[in-house]
This record gives sequence, structure tokens and C-alpha cells, in this order.
Amino acid sequence: MKTLHKITAISLIAFTLAAMGGCSNMSRRDKNTAVGATIGAVGGAILTGGSGIGTAGGAAVGGVIGHQIGR
Repeated sequence: MKTLHKITAISLIAFTLAAMGGCSNMSRRDKNTAVGATIGAVGGAILTGGSGIGTAGGAAVGGVIGHQIGR
């Protein structure tokens, strides 16, 4: 089961990085928000053992922090 979690996490990171390649026309603040949400989602998933609520919560908190850093 742990192998499935590792594959899922690696896939999520790879898809996120590929999607962020299309963010060239975003403002710096928008990029900071997206990066914060991504880091928060990964951190939330790791801390809660892959829980969907933990991942979503981490993404929300990371997005808010990234948005505020962009000010």
C-alpha cells in the first residue's frame, strides 16, 4: 500500500510541475499562490498519510500563504 502512495505522490508532483509550465502569463502573485497550494497539498498529504481532507486543507492553507507572500 505504501508503494501506491509513493506512486500517487510522485505522479501528483509531476503533473503539477507540467501544469505550471503553462503559467508563463500569470502574475508573480498568482504564481506564488499556485506554488503555495502545491507545496501545501503535498505537505498535507504527507502529514495525514494521503487523506483527501488533509491534502485539500494543506492546499488551501498553502494557497493563502502563497497569496499573502505575493503582496
